[in-house]
Amino acid sequence: MSRRADEIRKRISKRRKQYNPNKERTGSTPFIDNEFESPVFEAEPKDSFHPLWNRDIFLFKILASVVLVLILAIIFQSTSTKLEPIKLGVKKTMEKEFQFAAVANWYENQFGKPLALLPPFENDEKTDTANNELSYAQPVSGKILEDFSVDGRGIIMETGTNAEVEAMTGGVVIFAGKKEDIGQTVIIQHADHSETWYGMLDKITVKPRENVEAGKHVGVVSLGKEGETGEFYFAIKQNDMFIDPIQVIKFE
Repeated sequence: MSRRADEIRKRISKRRKQYNPNKERTGSTPFIDNEFESPVFEAEPKDSFHPLWNRDIFLFKILASVVLVLILAIIFQSTSTKLEPIKLGVKKTMEKEFQFAAVANWYENQFGKPLALLPPFENDEKTDTANNELSYAQPVSGKILEDFSVDGRGIIMETGTNAEVEAMTGGVVIFAGKKEDIGQTVIIQHADHSETWYGMLDKITVKPRENVEAGKHVGVVSLGKEGETGEFYFAIKQNDMFIDPIQVIKFE
């Protein structure tokens, strides 16, 4: 504020010199040194931008994006066999699921947990202890009906009716919906780039992009063929390959 006031005083003094260079004091009209003049505040120009804004860089990014899209379009329209590795690489990159859980875990390690709108009901020590105990929770109690060798992706378990399915460990829900072969399914992505699949559900209780902790209820199992038991599909995917869940969790 002081710097701005000094600039205003300099402008007022400059105007006095311009418009009254040889002004003389008279007895009848005393000269007032502290003559008041309304300061004139210059408005910001309408076309001004934020100091971090750089129009040239912005236009360059747009141009580079357009050029990249055109190059990819030309590559995919081409029938040359030499470009097939590039096509496959681009397809694989576009089809690969973004690692939400890994990014969230990195953010917490670097900057801590995001600010919460409401204070937690429990202290941090109790919460951490609970999370450690549930870090590798069994999804649901039951026995294995079909092992990993049957379809090479997961197992089918027999459970009690209306059994609630829990997340094996914490992560981010990247899919919650129906799949053709295993029905209502929830897929959770974890910080170690692995995924857990919970299929053959009668009801889903989570939503896509939802953060879940180990032991979180994700759904309810469907009824078996005779209606007296429940059935549940479970799979673990690591580095784009399915592994036998029995290697990770001990089932009954």
